[in-house]
Amino acid sequence: MIHSLTVFCALASVAAFAPAKQTRASQALNVRSKSVPFIEQPPALDGSLPGDVGFDPLGLSSLWPDKDWGENVVPSDWLEATDRTPIKTIDWMREAEVKHGRMCMMAVLGWVAVDMGLRFPGDQFSAIPNSLAAHDAAVANGSMGFLLLVVSFLELMTGAAIYDQSRGSGRVSGEFNFDPLNFSKDPAAKSRYLTNEIKNGRLAMLAFSGIVTQAALFPEKSFPFF
Repeated sequence: MIHSLTVFCALASVAAFAPAKQTRASQALNVRSKSVPFIEQPPALDGSLPGDVGFDPLGLSSLWPDKDWGENVVPSDWLEATDRTPIKTIDWMREAEVKHGRMCMMAVLGWVAVDMGLRFPGDQFSAIPNSLAAHDAAVANGSMGFLLLVVSFLELMTGAAIYDQSRGSGRVSGEFNFDPLNFSKDPAAKSRYLTNEIKNGRLAMLAFSGIVTQAALFPEKSFPFF
């Protein structure tokens, strides 16, 4: 009788601890987002990317988990399946985010510079009243065609980089090894610069959207619109 009671108590003790372990495991999986603490951290945003604070309230980073976005640039006929390294949704989105952030950082600087009076030499440029009118003026004088060639060349470079990434080069999305001043020689400094770049790029995307909207609403004014 005593032996049976002892075995029963031991089993009860094990059963009592089992739910606690499961609860802790489930809590470990349900990690909260650093940026939006009342929602769960998206699985793809694990903090490994610079500037990643788990902000994805719409869950876009978790869409199409099995899709190889590299096929948008490198069709399946170009590479055998065994030679391909799939580009996941989070990597494709980071490529787009970094690219648009860099473009908007330059765009904000250029827009403000033109509105503050900076022009290329020549009457065709000095006659442009502000940045909002620059697009139509550049189309009229042919400058936009040259800009299109430059952008097309840059897009070809991006396509070549994604092709290498699809072949397993280990390339990080948005990386082109462009560092003529060797800022990234120190790993800690490189990590800090990458975080600064993505944060400033996000700010620039918001800033450029606001500047363009303000310029379109008040075309008679220039930056800073007061």
